[in-house]
Amino acid sequence: MPNTITKFTHQTFQQSKIYFALAHKEISTKLRKFIYPNLKLNTKPLSAEIIQKMQQRIDEIIQKDLADGEKGIYPVNIIFDNIWAYFFSYYPNVWLDMPRVWEKIQQKKYQEFSPEIDTQGYPNYYLQNFHYQTDGYLSEMSANLYDLQVEILFNGTADAMRRRILAPLKMGLEKLFSGQNVEAIAPQKLRVLDIACGTGRTLKFIRATLPKAALYGIDLSPNYLKKANKLLSEELGELPQLLQGNAENLPFRENYFQGITCVFTFHELPPMVRQKVLEETFRVIQPGGVFVICDSIQAYDEPDFVQMLENFPVMFHEPYYKNYIMDNLEERLEKAGFINIATEVHFASKYWVGYKPDY
Repeated sequence: MPNTITKFTHQTFQQSKIYFALAHKEISTKLRKFIYPNLKLNTKPLSAEIIQKMQQRIDEIIQKDLADGEKGIYPVNIIFDNIWAYFFSYYPNVWLDMPRVWEKIQQKKYQEFSPEIDTQGYPNYYLQNFHYQTDGYLSEMSANLYDLQVEILFNGTADAMRRRILAPLKMGLEKLFSGQNVEAIAPQKLRVLDIACGTGRTLKFIRATLPKAALYGIDLSPNYLKKANKLLSEELGELPQLLQGNAENLPFRENYFQGITCVFTFHELPPMVRQKVLEETFRVIQPGGVFVICDSIQAYDEPDFVQMLENFPVMFHEPYYKNYIMDNLEERLEKAGFINIATEVHFASKYWVGYKPDY
């Protein structure tokens, strides 16, 4: 009976998020066409068959998310963790920002920042209005809206996609510690870093999965780190150490971490920066350590979804995405030194798992 109740509750919870995201997209599209009738996005419509296949993939990842919780890979309660709890506080701002987004699209403004935003010291590739949002990733409002916007973008499955990293991370660490229960390993022996940690949601899920691990996060945006600190301060256990910094030059000594994760980042990096980040990751992970990446699927993963992938950078400012979907991250990981590389695809996300050789 408890499993039946959990499944029903989970299905209802997920369906409500999906329906809300779809309704938001439908209404915002109609509003855009009404206010900016001359704003044409050169996207191609998806066939009914592709939309149905996308829904099947959504159903599959939702089922896997629940299954991993029931198997004890992570606490089942975290699948009900809801970024929509503060929805009423920030959702109106999503709508208020839309006219500015549409204006940026129309005027092709991709690197516009408010005068009060300090852009000094950031790499040029980062100074973008990703998704056309106001002030890119550098404002407090951007940090407040990000999780809600991503949930809408992925039809309520963003967190489920993030949690796909937890099983390979946990299994990789257990392999490193010769099958020990990693949930019980002392913090001084188990350190995990989340690269480009953003608002801290991935770290929140890692904390629930590895309650005794010493967690670290690094990100370029001070406002996103401020948001992450607020979120993670609400959790039990030791507060993760959050640092502002560039993943091209990680401020950690060699062989420091046993596990490293990186979620939804590589598609927003130029090709050579991707390679540099992989090389830095390899430097700071210890022999036998596990590295798990979550990012967008690529063109050769789901041929039926290629049109969806091509539409994405047209609808959202993603200057490095076209290169990313054709890039070979397996080769890049191998070039950096990682071995035993495995990949998985779940809905719109792809995962790479690699290990540093145990010398």
